[in-house]
Amino acid sequence: MSLMTPLNRVLGLGTAKGAAEHWWLQRVTAIALLPLGLWLAYALLTLPGFDYASVTAWVQQPVTSILLILLVVAISYHSALGVQVVIEDYVPGNGMKAATLVASTLAHVALGVAAAFAVLKIAFGS
Repeated sequence: MSLMTPLNRVLGLGTAKGAAEHWWLQRVTAIALLPLGLWLAYALLTLPGFDYASVTAWVQQPVTSILLILLVVAISYHSALGVQVVIEDYVPGNGMKAATLVASTLAHVALGVAAAFAVLKIAFGS
């Protein structure tokens, strides 16, 4: 017995429409954020100071800059997935929902790229 209507079966539309993949991606990014977040907290607590010279010297270390970029990518994607669910659940109307989803996606991409650029700019000493 299927809970799908005949029209949805013909159109290939299930009830979830890819929700399982979305759910897994949300969990995978959350798991990736655990060690990265713990690393960041530990690294910041062990810095000798928070002055400009100390922080830029820390970011210029290759391992630090790579881990920071991984953190930025994971945070951006995890946040985009979470905000997408909120928009799909609470924004009424298909037109407004689509516009909000596009704006949210563009904002997350722009912020992620800006953060990665900032890390790279500091890492390469420009």
